[in-house]
Amino acid sequence: MKVEHDSEHTAVAERKIANSLFHPAWRAFIRYCAELQHGEIELLKIQDGLPMLAEAVKKKVKFAP
Repeated sequence: MKVEHDSEHTAVAERKIANSLFHPAWRAFIRYCAELQHGEIELLKIQDGLPMLAEAVKKKVKFAP
């Protein structure tokens, strides 16, 4: 029997694996970075190996190409 995997099922499986590997605090930080796209995090506070707080976040705005 041949089993075919489509990209949707693969993506779901990858998300399940990522969710089991990363603490919710890391997932929230990674999601924040993805949404930020461009910018700087001046200070990231880590406690017990987990991101707790980004104190000063600046977003760069480019007005010309």
